[in-house]
Amino acid sequence: MEKNSTYQWQMTGPDMPFQKEPLTFNKPGEGEVLVKVAGCGVCHTDLSYWHYGVKTHHALPLTLGHEISGTVVEGDAQWLNRNVIIPAVLPCGECALCRKGRSNICRNQRMPGNDFHGGFASHVIVPSRYLCPVPDSVLEKYSLSQLAVVADAISTPYQVVKKSELEAGDLAIIIGAGGVGVYGALLAQIAGAKVLALDIHDEKLQLALDNGIHSVLNISNMDVKTIKAEVREKARQMNAPDIGWKIFEFSGTRSGQDLAYNLLTFTSTLSIVGFTMEKTELRLSNLMAFDAKLIGTWGCRAELYPEVISLIEQGVLRPGPFVQTFPMSEINEVFKNTLEHKYKVRSVLIPD
Repeated sequence: MEKNSTYQWQMTGPDMPFQKEPLTFNKPGEGEVLVKVAGCGVCHTDLSYWHYGVKTHHALPLTLGHEISGTVVEGDAQWLNRNVIIPAVLPCGECALCRKGRSNICRNQRMPGNDFHGGFASHVIVPSRYLCPVPDSVLEKYSLSQLAVVADAISTPYQVVKKSELEAGDLAIIIGAGGVGVYGALLAQIAGAKVLALDIHDEKLQLALDNGIHSVLNISNMDVKTIKAEVREKARQMNAPDIGWKIFEFSGTRSGQDLAYNLLTFTSTLSIVGFTMEKTELRLSNLMAFDAKLIGTWGCRAELYPEVISLIEQGVLRPGPFVQTFPMSEINEVFKNTLEHKYKVRSVLIPD
């Protein structure tokens, strides 16, 4: 492999331009592979590291990017030349949490772009144990770079929909219909729920409608009381139940979290998926009064990734309309535009 054909785009400091640097690495060790990156998605978590002050585990400079697809070109023989998705959270597989089926929160986990250099690069070395193979039948429909979003933007809402115990006929309320949220809406609908997506951007809501989401509501310039009334009316129009709402907060904003909590009703489950450094004030007694649940979720268990790929293979989940690709050399412009909410779908950077 020629030296000048391998490179990485590194974060050197908060809000500083990413710098292109040569990438040098040792040969993969036992149980490791070298993956030639096909695509790496730009996630809100990356923005949290780059702009919002969240600290990475690995000291700077660091190559961010944890939403990675690619082809194994070296290392573990059983994976050689296979197209794969790299899970955003790579567990140890041996600890008590892993044994209890909670490998997504393994305390020995390793996360690309946080614990070690990630996917905004030409290549990345990762453990091979939990790689997710991509069948050729899926690649007949989508490019491998488009499928990078499986690593987080799709798998994370997939896990939280399962974790919420959502059942067919439930009302699923999606707060934040862009990026991860629109996949949450699609997955809730695939699970049989009646889905209502809330957002402040008409174009994101229209995209959701165009792709089959049952109902949407633009909540900009509405107070909480008005939103609650509108949601109840939408539920009535959809012939959805007025109890047991499954509420999913994807926006990662204080206002979104405040709204989500205020939408709790009897036997509701509120799932927090989006992340913000801002704090909110809650009356926890509402959980008692409504006999409700409040749960968090972190990424997705690596063991669930093949189930996501299966949905795509069957044609019931279509990631294509919600992905746009850019050359990796445009990383600085893409991060700036993502921070300014200029994109209505997920951005994936492709090595160039």
